Amino acid sequence: MNAATAWREALASWAIPQPILDAAPEPPWVFPVELFASRADASTATPDVTPSNRRALEALTEGGSVLDVGCGAGAASLPLARRARLLIGVDASADMLAAFAERADAAGVASEVIEGVWPDAAATAPEADVVVCHHVAYNAPYLDAFARALTEHARRRVVMELTATHPLSTMNELWVRFHGLARPDRPTADDAQAVLREAGLEPAREDWVADGSGGFARREDLVAFVRLRLCLPATRDEEIARAIEPAVQLRDGRYGFGGRRVATLWWPGYEARRAT
Repeated sequence: MNAATAWREALASWAIPQPILDAAPEPPWVFPVELFASRADASTATPDVTPSNRRALEALTEGGSVLDVGCGAGAASLPLARRARLLIGVDASADMLAAFAERADAAGVASEVIEGVWPDAAATAPEADVVVCHHVAYNAPYLDAFARALTEHARRRVVMELTATHPLSTMNELWVRFHGLARPDRPTADDAQAVLREAGLEPAREDWVADGSGGFARREDLVAFVRLRLCLPATRDEEIARAIEPAVQLRDGRYGFGGRRVATLWWPGYEARRAT
């Protein structure tokens, strides 16, 4: 089995069993704008601190452009605003794009927004000097085509950031506790790197630990977020709060789960590839 097929099948194994989905009071895949906005705000406080930011900045010339795929509120691209003339955000959520544009304006940089899912949205997205894509890979079953479309839109460099293991794997013990359901342990960042290599992109890689910045202003909102992901009703909130209490951290007035191992992958854009 090739790497791309193995990636796709591993992602499919994360599907929630239909009886659990049918019993869920709400769809489990809602993404709170507050969470992404807080992460974007935290990212601008120390813009040079992460390997992902540094790799993007070293490829971005003064007055260059950045395309942020799966931008959320802009955590991947706002740290680059001091050098860029234009930030372009692509996201499926209009609310996320509004938060992104608001923060770009506050940073004094021009912005454009494109509502859609990558790579379908690639047809209407402009090229940019640097393309950044943080924490979207695990939502891309056809990661090879997804990454090629990123490369076709990047003149100088693509920078992809993803957690070392599936972002929902931190809840695996909770799934066993509340549903008696064992969850998968693949795919991983290693698997993503294998797909990219198979696609001929040959990414460089740096592994590090993200500090867990951002989160929820209220502890109960963190509990509600976990409850939603677990497909449980609000009547289970006290049980959930007890279960997650040992892992909850308060950082800069925000409740979250602390740091995680992360991989930064980067490779040349189409112009840089032609020059080599």
